[in-house]
Amino acid sequence: MPFNRPIPDSKPPSKDSNGLGALVEAEKLVQIAFVLPAAVLIGWLGGAWLDSCLHQSWIALVGIILGSISGMISAIRMAIAHGAEPKTGNKNGNGTGKGSSGGQS
Repeated sequence: MPFNRPIPDSKPPSKDSNGLGALVEAEKLVQIAFVLPAAVLIGWLGGAWLDSCLHQSWIALVGIILGSISGMISAIRMAIAHGAEPKTGNKNGNGTGKGSSGGQS
């Protein structure tokens, strides 16, 4: 049986596997951590502005509640998207670059 050299990966290794890739991952996690307090602050400021414009006293509390709900939804969506990203550059898993069958014809 003759020796067949393995088919190389269709994509070269990404350049993000060095320190720059680690910084990108850290930035994504920091973004998840800051989205909830930022959403609450924006909701509170918007509610306080509406309180002063409409001469009410309860809209700031509603702004805080809506900001916390929207921030939590956004943080959960980002966390799920971050967890679903593949960690390796090889998407089909068999290393042949031919899809999931891996057979030769």
